[in-house]
Amino acid sequence: MNQDLTHFDAAGQAHMVDVSAKAETHRKAIAQGKIIMLPATFAKLAAGEASKGDVLGIARLAGIMAAKQTGSLIPLCHPIPLTRVTVDFEQHPESSSVTCTTCSETVGRTGVEMEALTAASVALLTIYDMLKAIDRGMVIDGVRLIEKLGGKSGHWVAHK
Repeated sequence: MNQDLTHFDAAGQAHMVDVSAKAETHRKAIAQGKIIMLPATFAKLAAGEASKGDVLGIARLAGIMAAKQTGSLIPLCHPIPLTRVTVDFEQHPESSSVTCTTCSETVGRTGVEMEALTAASVALLTIYDMLKAIDRGMVIDGVRLIEKLGGKSGHWVAHK
């Protein structure tokens, strides 16, 4: 695995990586994270009783919109023409938590890991925002890349 930090030149100056010589390939990234809340907060979410509306529906849209804005949010990220973004939620009543799994895809010269991670982060932050009036102690945890496919480095899967 290449350990070089590609966002720095020989003089240590930050720069946007030149991807012009890379081949265009199908690229896909999956990210995941979770939000943990009080049981009473989870019960309101699960029952659809949050006063601000459809929490997970709005969080899904926020995640998709965020993926599309990643190049504007992360200073050295390339703007990428995304071909697909999904944001899915799994509710866990036993732990009063919600897992968010995102997937970003493109056909291009650079990967979509940052887009998947941004989508997961913003979707979880949106859940927090919509429920914070009843639970300011919610914890967003474990946002990480789960899998990536495509490009020179090929297929990568996170350790369990």
